[in-house]
Amino acid sequence: MFDIFKHKVGDVVLPGDVFSFASLAQDSRMEKIICGPGLRRNGDEVLVCKSGVLRHKPANLFWVDSQQKRYVPAKGESVIGIVTAKTGDTFKVDVGGSEQASLSYLAFEGATKRNRPNVQVGDLVYAQFIIANKDMEPELVCIDSCGRANGMGVFGNDGLLFRVSLGLVRRLLVPRSEIVKDLEQLFPFEMVVGMNGRVWVRAQTTQQTLIVANLLESCENMTAEQRKLLFRRVADGC
Repeated sequence: MFDIFKHKVGDVVLPGDVFSFASLAQDSRMEKIICGPGLRRNGDEVLVCKSGVLRHKPANLFWVDSQQKRYVPAKGESVIGIVTAKTGDTFKVDVGGSEQASLSYLAFEGATKRNRPNVQVGDLVYAQFIIANKDMEPELVCIDSCGRANGMGVFGNDGLLFRVSLGLVRRLLVPRSEIVKDLEQLFPFEMVVGMNGRVWVRAQTTQQTLIVANLLESCENMTAEQRKLLFRRVADGC
């Protein structure tokens, strides 16, 4: 089963492409394959759901790397949302999906019925999905399983919020991201990255903040060599 995928890694796949295992021996079909974003298992077949480049990671994990900008909420993902309304005991939050998510006022660290969090319409929140499926309204929380904020909550009094593709978001969130390392050599800055394609940055000055945002957007379709050359030019000009 693994060999069927292996020779396609790095190739462009399109929606409707099918990888069939029906002709393989029973032992081969029992081999575990983990389908990531863009792939769906259906019996002895794996269907491609989005266009992009097929990628592989050890432990038999396969996914489709695409430049998709439309976000589909998924349970457990951390996102940047914008509070749009207060409705009773909940806040409505725009996360860039097809519908708004709900956020309870009790879903903050230390929040009680008497001690409500100070959340206003227009505030940015970094939160995590606990409910996200097609049959129910998405629900967010700003605490982890231990009741701690762990970096989540209201943020972003200053700074700049902008959108990038979901593919670039995944590149920014990988451990020891090369893009983030290169940026840190230019200016000290703060950055929050949401899985919904939203990025918030703040540097020491407005000019530096705009430079960081423009560099991140420029990294979308650049190779590593082109990116390093661009960053070197910016460093020489500062």
